[in-house]
Parts: sequence; structure tokens; C-alpha cells
Amino acid sequence: MQPFAFVFPGQGSQAVGMLDAWGDHPALQATLQEASDALGEDVAALIHAGPKEALALTTNTQPVMLVAGVAAWRVWRAEGGALPAVLAGHSLGEYSALVAAGALTLTQAAPLVRFRAAAMQDAVPLGTGAMAAVLGLDAARVQAVCAQVQAGFGADSAEVVEAVNFNDPAQTVIAGSRAAVEQACERLKAAGAKRTLALPVSAPFHSSLMKPAAAKLRQQLAATAFAAPQIPVLNNVDVLVEADPQRIRDALYRQAFAPVRWVECVAAIKARGVRTLVECGPGKVLTGLTRRIDAELLASALYDPATLSDVKALLA
Repeated sequence: MQPFAFVFPGQGSQAVGMLDAWGDHPALQATLQEASDALGEDVAALIHAGPKEALALTTNTQPVMLVAGVAAWRVWRAEGGALPAVLAGHSLGEYSALVAAGALTLTQAAPLVRFRAAAMQDAVPLGTGAMAAVLGLDAARVQAVCAQVQAGFGADSAEVVEAVNFNDPAQTVIAGSRAAVEQACERLKAAGAKRTLALPVSAPFHSSLMKPAAAKLRQQLAATAFAAPQIPVLNNVDVLVEADPQRIRDALYRQAFAPVRWVECVAAIKARGVRTLVECGPGKVLTGLTRRIDAELLASALYDPATLSDVKALLA
């Protein structure tokens, strides 16, 4: 078998009923029960019935996406799936990767992720922050325009706009204060972007406006016992594999206010001799990104019994 990677999605891939296709698989049921016990609520009911508006609240989105990724991983292993050579996760998905690697238990990770979500939401008042996807323009140009827009507000201004997700060579997400993001979108379209798309999120994730949230998260991370990962986990913030628990904590702290370097993460996975990336969890967002980042790589998604069989056949 050729080496392969598992990558875990983050916010945006959630959907009501996203775990229904697994039925009553014992690994799924055990995962839902563990998460429900850790959070003190019925996570299975929230995922199965929603409503959509409840799932979209970041304090729910982050825990349920963690649970969904871990559930798919545990079903994969329970069904005889092999261990990947390396793990990674997009933003929040890094926590799913750390659980899969044995650095955290789900019992630890679920409340930690909910705390992260609440701290992020509290850092910026609702309606004052924004995020937008910029399509059809290279990342360097996006960064340059953001810097020009922010400089235009003056050195003492509280307006912020930054490139925060480098998703593929022609898709970069920007975030910051609403006025600065809106102005940057206009400038970016004038600079040649095919499209800018406002994202339905409640906070400007991964921007410097998240530093107050990160400070709170740092304290929570310090109080959490991490183990050395049993499978290498490539982080978003440095595009490095860390084994030392304190360095993992520090990377998670900085990840809250630093860009997700996904293009570089995929390149680093390929540099390890891996040519197949499996997206473990709901949706196909990362599968699409992989194909756009590097056409030489194989990309597949694992989110139900049919795709589990497909992935097994792909890796055979």
C-alpha cells in the first residue's frame, strides 16, 4: 500500500443529518456518547435534527465538526482501515487530527473546541467583523491589496483586513473589520479578482482581531494535558510536524490569529512522499482544494459507508 494522508475539514462543511448515513455503527454511537458526556448535551440530536441555524452558531459548529471528523476516523479504523502516514486539518480540523493521532481524547477536545469557539465569538462584537473569499487572484496580490487598504485607514485606525486562509492558488480568504473587508473586496475586484464572496460567519477567524480570543485559549490549552501524537500531525500555522506537547499547544494558540497555510500544507504532505489525500469528515471541500492545488495528487472523501469502500479500493 502506498502511503496516504488523512485531512480533516473545518467550519463550513457542517449540515443537518451529516452523520445519518453511518446508521447505528458502534464506533459512531460511542463517539456521539463520548462527546455528549463531555459537553453535557445531546450532540447526536443536534447533528441529526439541527436546526440549520443552530448548527451555524460557531459555538456549535466547531464541536460538531470535531465530532464528525473523529466519528469518520473511528469508523474507518473499526472497519479495518489502515493508518495514514500523516494527518492534517484545515483550521478547526487540526483538533480532529490531534484526536485521531492520540494527542488529545475527544473528551478533552470537545469542551476545548467549544471554549475556543466562544472566545472567538466574544472577541469581536457581532456584525463588526467579516470574512470574504477572493477568487481568481493570486495570494501575493491579495496580500498587497489588503495592506494598501489597511494603510489607507491610517496608522491609528482600528480597521483591519488581512489574508487569513490560503486555500488554493486562486482562492484566498480575507478577514477583519467589516468596513475594511468591504473596501478590500472592491479593490480586489478592480485588481482582477473574478469574484469576492462574503462568507456567512460570525467572526473574522484567523485575523489579528482574534488575539484576545487566543489569549484566553492559551490559558485553556495550558490546563489541558496533551500526549505526543502517535501519527505525525502537520500544523497550519508553521506547516511543521511537532511531537512536543508544549509546541503543539503553542501552535494551536497562534493558529487562532494566524493564517491557515493550506496550500503549503498540501505541498508539505506531498514532500513526505504521499500522493493520496483522504478528506475524513463531512463534505468535499478539502478534496476540491487538493485537486486545484496539485493535479498530480489523488484526492478522495470519506463521509459514509459508500465512500469508505471507495477509499479502501483506492488505497488497495
